[in-house]
Amino acid sequence: MGYRVGVDVGGSFTDFAVFNEADASIATLKVFSRPDAPGAEIVAGLEALEARHGIAASGITYFTHGTTVGVNAVIQRNGDDIALFTTRCFEDVLQLGRLKIPRIHDLYSARPAPLVPRYRVFGIAERMDARGQVLLAPQRADVLAAIESARAAGCAGIVISFLHSYRNPENEKAVKALIGEVAPELPVFCSSETWPIIREYERTITATISGYVQPRVARYLDSFERVLRERGVACPLHITKSNGGVMSIDQARAECVQMILSGTASGVIGAGYIAAASGFPKVLSLDIGGTSADVAVIVDGQPQYGVGELIGDFQIYVPSVSVSSVGQGGGSVAWVDEMNVLRVGPDSAGSTPGPACYGRGGVRPTVTDAMAASNLLGHAPLGYDAVVVNRAAARTAIAPLAQALGVSVEEVAGNIVAVSVSGMYAEVSGLISRFGIDPREFHLFAFGGAGAMLACFLARELDIKGVVVPPTPGVVSALGGLIADLKNDFIRTLYINVDDAGVAGLAAPYAALRERALGWLRDGQGYTGEARLTVSADMRYQGQSYEIETQLEPAWLENGDTRAIVAAFHAEHERLFGHADAHGAVQLVNLRLVVAGHTPKPPLLPLPAATDAAVPLKTVAAWFDGVQLETPVYARMQLRAGHCFGAPAIVAQDDTTTVIPPGFSVNVDGFGNLLITPQRKEA
Repeated sequence: MGYRVGVDVGGSFTDFAVFNEADASIATLKVFSRPDAPGAEIVAGLEALEARHGIAASGITYFTHGTTVGVNAVIQRNGDDIALFTTRCFEDVLQLGRLKIPRIHDLYSARPAPLVPRYRVFGIAERMDARGQVLLAPQRADVLAAIESARAAGCAGIVISFLHSYRNPENEKAVKALIGEVAPELPVFCSSETWPIIREYERTITATISGYVQPRVARYLDSFERVLRERGVACPLHITKSNGGVMSIDQARAECVQMILSGTASGVIGAGYIAAASGFPKVLSLDIGGTSADVAVIVDGQPQYGVGELIGDFQIYVPSVSVSSVGQGGGSVAWVDEMNVLRVGPDSAGSTPGPACYGRGGVRPTVTDAMAASNLLGHAPLGYDAVVVNRAAARTAIAPLAQALGVSVEEVAGNIVAVSVSGMYAEVSGLISRFGIDPREFHLFAFGGAGAMLACFLARELDIKGVVVPPTPGVVSALGGLIADLKNDFIRTLYINVDDAGVAGLAAPYAALRERALGWLRDGQGYTGEARLTVSADMRYQGQSYEIETQLEPAWLENGDTRAIVAAFHAEHERLFGHADAHGAVQLVNLRLVVAGHTPKPPLLPLPAATDAAVPLKTVAAWFDGVQLETPVYARMQLRAGHCFGAPAIVAQDDTTTVIPPGFSVNVDGFGNLLITPQRKEA
């Protein structure tokens, strides 16, 4: 028995969730993030855990960590200079992409500059056909010349992406071996090893992102491991993955592309677990931190997954929890543009200096400052006593905007919140359309440092069932990493017609994927429990240019059940698009398999029942939509199951503040969640 620790490093705060295996209790903590000294926040958190809760580093038996190092390297374009080796005459693959511009309605919109500029892309005379037959093997002299050119360009690594290597990686492996022979100092990343999918650009950009961030991520992980070992943490270390699982730190060093969206995915996994255990089958998770608001669809505790998630300016095609992000966080900076229009974000004050009301040197007005200026924050210390909100500093920061716009500070503060929420609304609307869901069936599950602060304002714009705020919303992402299962994805491109002849050949590829998956779980991760396998396929009607992922049963593949496979695809197409072609020819492009191993989960403990009415700590004059209202302030730790009260209201706690504007009612459920329900008008 010991302590299982989950850590999530955010833009403003680093969150800790600790599961005591002896008594099943959960301890939580927040400390300021240290982008100026990565790793320092981990040390500070370990020291605070011992001081506050008596949790010594030597007692930690499991440690998992979500990080944004990889995604930040892509967004900020500060990864290592790398070379790209392509099939000769296909050197422009990154420049061409899919010939799409980022904003199709903007005539001046332009595609972003590629991560590897054209002068560091080198063509190799080689060719593989679409069936995996070698037509031309790479020649030694040709490869040596490309290596010397890469060295002369100052490249610190090489990505290899040849045509049709998803079918046969022989040519890529031959070039990799030669580089290892003559230039062992250069790390090599093959597209067939990174993620072997059909379509040249998608495979190349995924491998390129992996090679671009890998050295930086590896250095970070080395430092992270060293710091923990020096502090006395001796257990194996795990890193959260984009697919909502965890992997060993050794695999993370080698396959850093799998952890690009690790922090974002952890929050969704934590939200799904709490929502399902609390009896909320359909939720939209709303994770608002210091920099962004992230929204995901969760049904029966399971998030929706996808490929092609946006990382900065580029899409990445490894399986990821499907999250839509918008640059509207608690630390997002408000400003007035050249047309004298109020804007919010995407710049963020981060943790250093942070919002002006934090008293850490910040002077630019943020969304958090708008809430403080409206007297909706600051009625209890934030971040486990890390911050005492300075309302006067918030008003001072907003005053120049008020002067520029010719209105009061309170009106500007309300408008900052409204502009921020409008950006979130646009993103949520797109997500609702993408997955074809009815928001009237969903609750908004709010977490993150600012999720509970803004969720009700967003819920007013959505025709949604209500808002759920869990007991410790500020550390849900850390909890998600703590409870995430060991998990890995495997893929095999087959490109077959789903007829009796094609389906008869599925048993062997499925068996091979299954063997690889179980080997990864048992040998690579040291897991000895029961493995959970999930099988799906990317399928389409013949002639379509896109695929949809369709869940399959292993027995259908093993027995060659053509009818069941086709029926499953028709049903999924009908669900997504409202129609299906029962007589259309169907193709199976990719076969997918996900393997997972269970990790211990802390139970949700029931909250004692209320014996009397909820009593506010005090009543304050706060501003909602430009109107000052007397607003009761409740202490979260004093609320019990069955307590109910109306709005407006404020609920203060260690890790966040919940703000409930007029038009809602609040009930505390049996697990301590705040269930905030809009008051419907009579028809």
